[in-house]
Amino acid sequence: MRTGTIKGMAFLIAAITGFNAGAAEISNVTVRQRWPWSRLVDIDYVITDATQAVDIAVAAFNGEQPLMLEGGLSGDLNGVTGQGTRRIIWDPTQSQYTNEEVLAKFRVTLTSTLTPVYMIVDLTKAAGAEGQITYVSEVDLASGVYGTVETNPVAGVNSIVWTGVTNDSVYATDKLVLRHISADTFTMGSPGSETGREGDNREDLHQVRLTKGYYAGVFEVTQRQWERIQGNKHACYFNNTSYYATRPVEKVSYHTIRGASNETVTVNWPATKNDVGATSFLRQLRSKTGISGFDLPTDAQWECACRAGTTGALNDGTLNLTNTFADLKLDLMARYQYNGGKYWNGSSWDNYLQNSTTAQGTAAVGSYHPNAWGLYDMHGNVAEWCLDWYVIRLGTTMVVDPLGAASGMKRVIRGGGIDYKAADQRSAGRNSRAPSENYYAYLGFRLVINMP
Repeated sequence: MRTGTIKGMAFLIAAITGFNAGAAEISNVTVRQRWPWSRLVDIDYVITDATQAVDIAVAAFNGEQPLMLEGGLSGDLNGVTGQGTRRIIWDPTQSQYTNEEVLAKFRVTLTSTLTPVYMIVDLTKAAGAEGQITYVSEVDLASGVYGTVETNPVAGVNSIVWTGVTNDSVYATDKLVLRHISADTFTMGSPGSETGREGDNREDLHQVRLTKGYYAGVFEVTQRQWERIQGNKHACYFNNTSYYATRPVEKVSYHTIRGASNETVTVNWPATKNDVGATSFLRQLRSKTGISGFDLPTDAQWECACRAGTTGALNDGTLNLTNTFADLKLDLMARYQYNGGKYWNGSSWDNYLQNSTTAQGTAAVGSYHPNAWGLYDMHGNVAEWCLDWYVIRLGTTMVVDPLGAASGMKRVIRGGGIDYKAADQRSAGRNSRAPSENYYAYLGFRLVINMP
């Protein structure tokens, strides 16, 4: 079929149905086109009893003929919770239907299924191979098939955490494990009483609404995972043969991960959105896994994932750090300067011991306590690249799905690292580096998968 728009009354709505798959009640499904002022189609439905996050699958038909809508669907599709009216939007121009085609018997069926809590991508298998992608539900976790779990590890946050992911190095070497983060509204930034790395109270408090769920890497990308995708080792500082595999990849630039603006295809978030360079790590990862949604997190996605429902300085619920340099609470959660990140030579803090075990320098990923959503090393270890251009002030106005500034000189890095003191590891702490910089042994990254 030809690609194009669907004009006005040539597009008719009929026989709309709802379907309950047991995960949540779906009713009152209605469909209407925004004609004549828009070609978009609204699919509204009412959901009840979604105490756990559910995904909504849309099956569309013209009479008995199946229709392919996937490329043009957005809205309340993934990680839907609570109850009330929700909306899915279909953009026909992103599908395969024409101006002339009349869908006189158009109908949809909505099916709810529990949203998988974890997603496991096997890097040793080709895209589409059997077992290449595994989804893990709460039921799977509770059954014990995947090892140990912990429920509600952080006071005030209802969650289940797969702690057994740290008991098998395969999840940090041959596989990528990601945790589902639901669409959320949260408070980004920190109170003025908390000072950051630059001592400037720059993290303005403001509400952020993320309208789409996403999957976030449980671990920072490791040196062996990099090797699996790129086919060779990255030139990391902590490259001791016996310990490198489960350490985070470091000394890696934003340009190496996503591509640079001087390539054949311009790469410049947010102007070019999801485009990545031909030789970039992300291009190789997307190609080998068949998952086009892989990317770095936005600044807001990163902080939402780090906080995991908390509002204080640290994501274990700690409201304020008791010490700017070394903090006992942080010692349980992060590798940083004062608990092994740097070397004490007897009189001063010295440079890293390059050939050390993981007791010094970067730690093996997952060595410290996770946050309430089961993400490890959100504080400390390596600072993590984000998509956004860095700006000093984020303001106090509520924003929806922020993409960051249109241009800049440096990109945002988050999470502190082995070179930083305790105050630099806060959930709200922000710093920056030029996207070409690759000479720091604390510059690494974490992946997300953005939902359609």
